[in-house]
Amino acid sequence: MRWENGRRSQNVEDRRGRKIPGGAKGGGIGILLLALVGMYFGIDPSVVLNLGDAVEQNRPASQSAQTYQASPAEQKQAEFVSVVLADTEDVWNQLFKEMGRSYKEPNLVLFSGSVSSACGLAQAAMGPFYCPGDQKVYIDLSFYKDLQDKLNSPGDFARAYVVAHEIGHHVQKLLGISDKVQQARQKLSKVEYNKLSVHLELQADCFAGVWTNRADQIRGILEAGDIEEALNAASNIGDDRLQQQSRGYVTPDSFTHGSSAQRVHWFKVGYQSGDINKCNTFEAKGTQLNHL
Repeated sequence: MRWENGRRSQNVEDRRGRKIPGGAKGGGIGILLLALVGMYFGIDPSVVLNLGDAVEQNRPASQSAQTYQASPAEQKQAEFVSVVLADTEDVWNQLFKEMGRSYKEPNLVLFSGSVSSACGLAQAAMGPFYCPGDQKVYIDLSFYKDLQDKLNSPGDFARAYVVAHEIGHHVQKLLGISDKVQQARQKLSKVEYNKLSVHLELQADCFAGVWTNRADQIRGILEAGDIEEALNAASNIGDDRLQQQSRGYVTPDSFTHGSSAQRVHWFKVGYQSGDINKCNTFEAKGTQLNHL
């Protein structure tokens, strides 16, 4: 991916090295186990942790990320994420303008170990996530090592895909899609809601594909092999692949993000079309949601 000469976003909050007052409340090992269930998915932490009152307070600069000493390699990853975020801003500002809307740029929070958000306390083991409560994306950069080593998804564009997927959730929030899903949750069984969640996640994959298409038009970001890296990552974080690896069998009714084939398919739909209107994953029969 051509990123070194890209614009750096001004919407990055660096909370690396910042300690959370009081530590991890109300769960201990149980909370960590629940977090591991959602590992690498980007699940709304309020669903997993339900610690809605653990909101981080403002802290003096002397206690902030300004004192955090990142390695050169980690700092390069931070710059990379900042450029990807800037590219998402350029693309989604343009797309929302085409729709006659205004795009509200989200902040991206860098953290280390654990972090408090409007959705509650989250551990790094959960992977990157989007919190609709404060409309921010959160990422511990150590996830990228896991993405490469544990999920067999190397490459800079695999890392960019992760950010683009989470920004896709922000787009869903701005368009009112995720709110409708949350409202429907109260009326559905767990199995039915899981199916709805899969459609939400697949749409975020499709939006990541749309971003890829448009960002390449705007700035020529793609290099040979980039799309293959994104498709490989999408495949390796499919529910079926992860379930098979972790427990040796697959239970489709428990899927929350979609199979490998589904995630690859919807990223391709977004990338090949560059059209947000092609990303209506909820048109499938039985999803009980009509948003576009």
